[in-house]
Amino acid sequence: MDFALIMFVLLVLSGSIWLLDRFALAEKRETGVAEPWWVEYAKSFFPVILIVFCIRSFLFEPFKIPSGSMIPTLQVGDFILVNKFTYGLRLPIINQKIIQLNNPQHGDVMVFHYPEDPSVDYIKRVVGLPGDVIEYRNKHLTINGIDQVQTSEGDYNYVESGLNFVHTEQFSEMLGKRRHDLLINPNMPNVHLNSVAEFPGHENCTYTEELVRCKVPAGSYFMMGDNRDNSRDSRYWGFVPDNQIVGHAFYIWMNFSDLKRIGIWI
Repeated sequence: MDFALIMFVLLVLSGSIWLLDRFALAEKRETGVAEPWWVEYAKSFFPVILIVFCIRSFLFEPFKIPSGSMIPTLQVGDFILVNKFTYGLRLPIINQKIIQLNNPQHGDVMVFHYPEDPSVDYIKRVVGLPGDVIEYRNKHLTINGIDQVQTSEGDYNYVESGLNFVHTEQFSEMLGKRRHDLLINPNMPNVHLNSVAEFPGHENCTYTEELVRCKVPAGSYFMMGDNRDNSRDSRYWGFVPDNQIVGHAFYIWMNFSDLKRIGIWI
């Protein structure tokens, strides 16, 4: 069950008990008689649940990075904070935007509900905005015909789960006004064509062995992982609608396996 929904149910339950006691039960209790334990617990937990619910729903929410699709920017085990109001205020549970603020920009690291299973949260980098033409040809990215310049940073090696050693090459890339690092494995294909799903808007895309080309529909975004050859992203499952956005990832606050990562801004 969704954590926000659990918090909402607990909030309503504890708040209802507090109101019931405040306006009905308390005045019927004899002087000196202690509150029932369930009333005492509800009154104690209600303000705490309310504060946590509001912070998680409207301000900041913590997430843990479970996979290596965003290496080297994010490592497995990173605990990150996500800004929930950067892209506008949304009603919790139903994720309906009520106040428009900023829009996602090229290069933002964004958390969103996975289009194929909205109960799962994904994190990728924003590559394409509504109306953009994205072309990924032979491991190189262009946006609206503009080359996103890559600069070699040398080799990058890491170990996957199961002690699988992976050798890749690291590059820095200018994506809009943002520079970020990415990994490319020269031994992997540009895209695994047999893994591409039939997603909404698939007709906007062209696939070959060397090329992925998509025009991003209105109100949607094209996402890619920084670990380009170890990321199942918009190349495979399509576009992220605006109503599936969770927020903007901006800060690493903990990694129990590597304490040096604490305090890194994303």
